Amino acid sequence: MILVTGATGTVGRLVAERLSGTGRVRLLVRAPHRAPAPGPGTETVVGDFDDPGSLRAALTGVRSALLVTTNPLAPAQDENFVTAARAARVAHVVKLSAQAVTDPGATDLVTRWQRDNEELLRASGLPWTFLRPRAFMSNTLGWAGSVREEGVVRAPHAGSRNATVDPRDIADVAVRALTEPDRHAGHAYALTGPEALTPARQTEILAELLQRSLVFEELTLDHFLRGLLRRYPAPVARALAESAERGRHGSKTHVDPTVAELLDRPAGTYREWAAAHLDAFRA
Repeated sequence: MILVTGATGTVGRLVAERLSGTGRVRLLVRAPHRAPAPGPGTETVVGDFDDPGSLRAALTGVRSALLVTTNPLAPAQDENFVTAARAARVAHVVKLSAQAVTDPGATDLVTRWQRDNEELLRASGLPWTFLRPRAFMSNTLGWAGSVREEGVVRAPHAGSRNATVDPRDIADVAVRALTEPDRHAGHAYALTGPEALTPARQTEILAELLQRSLVFEELTLDHFLRGLLRRYPAPVARALAESAERGRHGSKTHVDPTVAELLDRPAGTYREWAAAHLDAFRA
C-alpha cells in the first residue's frame, strides 16, 4: 500500500494519476469532491494533518507514503504525521521539501519550516527520501488571468533567473522513490529544470506559443507584497516576498542534473510545460 497525501494538490494529484492501476494506493484528502477519480486499486480516505486519529487510520497497512504539507503556520502537522507513521511501522516516507533548505542565506519562515520538517523526519528513525524542487513552472499559472484579459504579465525582478522545474518531473521522481524505496531511502534530491529563466523570458515564450504580443510589467517589491497579502497570511506573504528578493541575487540559478539522471531522460523545459497548459493562457 502506498499513501499519497496532498492528493488534490499540484504534485500529489500527478503522483496519484501515475500510480493509478499499478497496485494498492490510498489517497488522503480533506475534500473528497476535489480528489482525483480513483483508478483500479485506488481508494480515497478523508483525513486531516491536524487530526492524529485520521492519520493513524490512513497509515494503517501502508508501506510507503508521500508527505506533502503546505502550511508553515501549522508545524504540528508534520509532527502528527511522523508520529502516526512510526506507530503504523511505515517503511519509507518521501517528503516534498524545497531546494532553498540548502541555501544558508535562506532564512525566511517557509524555508525554516521546511528545514525543521526535514530534521524531524531524520530524527524519527523512519527511512526517508527528500525531494527538493526549485520553484514550480506551474506557478506561472498565476499570470493566466492577466494574460488572457490584458496581454500582460506582472511579476517582480524581470532579470531574476530561476531554474524552475516541471511538476510532472517532480511527480515522476516521487513515483520512483515510492516504488523503489531500497534504492532511494536516505537520499535528498535537488530537482530543477534544464535552464534558469527570467520571468521576462518566460513571458516571451508564452507570447511565442500564443502567437500574440504580451507585455511584461515589473512589480516593485511593495506591490508584489501587497498582492501576496491578498492571498496569504501576513507571515507567509512576507516569507514569499523575502524569497523573491533573495532570488534577485542569483541564488536560484543552479541547474542540477538529478532529474535527468533519475528519469533517464532530459528534464522538461518551460516551453514544453507551457505548451501543455496553453489553454489556461488563451484569451
